[in-house]
Amino acid sequence: MSIPKKMQTPTEVRAQFPFFQDGQAGIHYLDNAASSQKPSCVIETMHRYYEHEHANIHRGVYGLSERATERYEGVRKQLAAFVHAKRAEEIVFTSGSTESLNTIAFGLVEKLHPGDEILLTVAEHHANLVPWQMVAARTGATIRYIPLTPEYRLDLEAAEKLFSAKTKVFACAHISNVLGVIHPIETLIQAAHAVGAYTVIDGAQGIVHLDVNVQALDCDFYVFSGHKMLGPTGIGGFYGKYDRLCELSPLKGGGEMIESVTLERSTFKGPPHRFEAGTPPIAEGIALGSALDFYAQLDRPRLEAANLALSTQLVAYLRGKQGYRILVPADEKDWVGIVSFHHDRIHAHDFAAFADTQQVCVRAGHHCAQPLMHALGVTATTRVSPYLYNTQEDLDALLQSLEQAESILG
Repeated sequence: MSIPKKMQTPTEVRAQFPFFQDGQAGIHYLDNAASSQKPSCVIETMHRYYEHEHANIHRGVYGLSERATERYEGVRKQLAAFVHAKRAEEIVFTSGSTESLNTIAFGLVEKLHPGDEILLTVAEHHANLVPWQMVAARTGATIRYIPLTPEYRLDLEAAEKLFSAKTKVFACAHISNVLGVIHPIETLIQAAHAVGAYTVIDGAQGIVHLDVNVQALDCDFYVFSGHKMLGPTGIGGFYGKYDRLCELSPLKGGGEMIESVTLERSTFKGPPHRFEAGTPPIAEGIALGSALDFYAQLDRPRLEAANLALSTQLVAYLRGKQGYRILVPADEKDWVGIVSFHHDRIHAHDFAAFADTQQVCVRAGHHCAQPLMHALGVTATTRVSPYLYNTQEDLDALLQSLEQAESILG
């Protein structure tokens, strides 16, 4: 299927998604921070691969395998260009952000010792918190946390005092999956490098909404998940400066990542293949390339503006009602339109369950960010996260469901 060039409106984008056609046409999907829907080109790529093109990659010397290898490795080059990496070898494929963060965290175990410090923020997704807790327990390192201001932003004054010669790793989300706030990671990366710390950026939300330039950010590592960026589940990866990748120990051992194996010892390939043991999700990787092709045909700034306009309407509606606490900065600057809210009488799960009866899909719970919920003084929020294909009709359906929920549940 050919992809229309430079789609500028959500309606144009939406037409390329089978999910919104036919039997699913009445569903208003507003849970994109959890996972995005897939355009036809991604679905067709996977179908075509399994039906006509499947072979294992890297090891085969016959044409079918070589063509699959070429396509899979071509996506590595696409991703390098997408995030402005210097070379394709700086892109490592994994199953997604969680495996990427574990690969990095456990790859740095030998670099950490008792008395060292790992600096995180209270706003991290569990995927960028739990692995560091596990590594800290193994190495004797200590974890410290940058707090939030009352405006739901990272407290940079507190952060300045937390960076020290003891700081060996700084890990932070580019964008909070709960607050939708774009963290000032450029400033924090500079502060981390000034004390010689590794910098790890969880870009699961960042790569979805922003034009990410890893060289301009100067981060050591930047992770992402394909399923949030219009691609399939089970594929993602991370960028790493090549010299930093050389310093990481592999998390997994097995086929493909080795240079040589004897009964006594094994030696490993250089990056990125030393981190990619076993047969990868080949169809998913190739289909992620189709998602990147799709992004290339979008007027992303215009579509992001339309997306933000919907969220701004929602915030204005909620601010005009009683009982709501909206977890969005008052000035709405450096914010990508993820709207989380808490109601003083209606539980988040009740809001989401009622919305589902109106075919409106929103998220409810702690959003894999329990420490952040604790810092905010709530146990759960309702989260609305529109994306490039959401329209005014979706927002209107959401607002109607909120009105009805209040009248029935409030």
